[in-house]
Amino acid sequence: MDANVPGVSTSALPSGDSPYRAPVDEYMVALEVAGLTELLKLDCYRDIDTAAVRMVLEEFGRLASQVIAPTNRTGDIEGATYHAEDASVTLPASLRQAYARYVEGGWGALPFSPAFGGGGFPGSVGLAMQEIFASANLALSLNPVLTQGAIEALLQWGSDEQKAAFLPRLLTGEWTGTMNLTEPDAGSDLGAIRTAAHFDGEQWFVSGTKIFITWGEHDLSENIIHLVLARTPDAPAGTKGLSLFAVPKFIESSGESSPLRNALRCLRVEEKLGIHASPTCVMAFDGARGQLVGPLHGGMQVMFTMMNAARLSIGSEGPGVGERVLQAATAYARDRRQGRAETASAPVPSAIIEHPDVQRMLLRISTTTKASRMLSLTVKSYEDQARYASSDADRERGRNFADLLTPVAKAWATDIGFGAASEGVQVLGGVGYVEEFGMAQYLRDARIGPIYEGTNGIQALDLILRKIPRDQGRWLRELTDQMRAVIPEGYEPSHALAPSFRGLREAIDQVGAASEWMLEQLEQSRIDAVAGATPYLQLLAVTAGAYLMTRRALSTWSGDEAARQRAVGECNFFVAHVLSSAKGFAEAVTFGVARDAKIS
Repeated sequence: MDANVPGVSTSALPSGDSPYRAPVDEYMVALEVAGLTELLKLDCYRDIDTAAVRMVLEEFGRLASQVIAPTNRTGDIEGATYHAEDASVTLPASLRQAYARYVEGGWGALPFSPAFGGGGFPGSVGLAMQEIFASANLALSLNPVLTQGAIEALLQWGSDEQKAAFLPRLLTGEWTGTMNLTEPDAGSDLGAIRTAAHFDGEQWFVSGTKIFITWGEHDLSENIIHLVLARTPDAPAGTKGLSLFAVPKFIESSGESSPLRNALRCLRVEEKLGIHASPTCVMAFDGARGQLVGPLHGGMQVMFTMMNAARLSIGSEGPGVGERVLQAATAYARDRRQGRAETASAPVPSAIIEHPDVQRMLLRISTTTKASRMLSLTVKSYEDQARYASSDADRERGRNFADLLTPVAKAWATDIGFGAASEGVQVLGGVGYVEEFGMAQYLRDARIGPIYEGTNGIQALDLILRKIPRDQGRWLRELTDQMRAVIPEGYEPSHALAPSFRGLREAIDQVGAASEWMLEQLEQSRIDAVAGATPYLQLLAVTAGAYLMTRRALSTWSGDEAARQRAVGECNFFVAHVLSSAKGFAEAVTFGVARDAKIS
């Protein structure tokens, strides 16, 4: 850029990618709001305390800031390279080195059972680490996300032999995993899958083509374990006829000196808007040897285990992007001088962070990032309760709350991440629109979040068609009762959080009314219910976000005065600038299908 552009100080211009620092204090607060203290009382976590959690986040934060984050810009510019001569894919050396450091540290194993070499930490701590990784390098972070999804599927559905063969090296990251669902004619409609598997009496063989396979081929790990949905001969039509197979890139054999290359290959790597360092592959399976995972024709059950884990991880990318954007935009706004702020006393240009509208943008990024982070971590905590709580009632409650809120966390958090990136570009102005200065990459990278692992529209349909009606709406009502309980009875109008209490109560009432309307329409006019699915999810999301921001503010009441005032101010801002949209969402829910304004 021309250093002589009028009014632009070159010292205020960002250069390439911005530095990143993991906000460990914020993660500890968010984890506490999400129920960390209660989780650590469970027998399976009795050897872990909050000091250990902080130490883990601090150590991983250092790796993220010093080793992983510097690869972000390189990965975007150089990307993944496909070599047609041998169908291989290579990544820049800096990414290989960063991933090797991740493997050496054993970070991928941290939230899994010690029985397979894991660290035994709560899943919410593992999700916080995934967010930190996404902040540092979103494209690279997708590799462990898919691997950990494969681990979840094998833990729940794999045979003892499969667990012994695959899990130890998947946990370390020496091997990586993928999820192979989509085909050219089978995207969201998995019932149209044509990939076939046949059994010769001893071995399964898989043939077909899969598209949009994240990290389907690369040179970061020794082996890649593909989990592939396929149809067997004489299987029932639709999704009921699908089975899942573990198909390794290399097959280990006791009779061979080196692993055998399986009959699969990458046909090409897609050129994408963003996440350039994440190879999105077209994969061909040509009679590749595989192993059935889970029951025959039970592939959807197995795959949903993996998808639900991945959806929450993808949701965590939203606050991950938001945090990186916030740090970059705030640093720029402190240095960039333009115009005179309303409070300026000297006749010199003010730092743009002093202008109220820039403050508004930065606060919106900050508060929505914090709220969506707490939502994702809360859902993960419910998953831990569903697995490890001592009572049947607590496990049932954890499972149903996790199921209810997973689509909300995935959809809303990824929308938040993209919105934060767009706001970050606005803070930087023209500089933000120029690729050279890095902010544009965050915007491009974040756009995939609302699309993959089930589009956000599909998440909304899942919420209203499957999750809300469960047990005649019982779990949604219990959730709103829990939200309402955070509002003190008979609070004084002068209470510092009075605006938040009022706004939250009104939003909870709107959620309740919209939910009852939705349940009625599912019986009487399903098309009207479906038309309101997305605004319903947004209504529930902003209400849950305000509830968590209120809990966060109340958690500071007996602590440092400055921290309390900041948390209260952030909560009241969120209610005024974000939760205020709840009334509009509620009206959109009950509007129904646009019969007279239909586009044809």
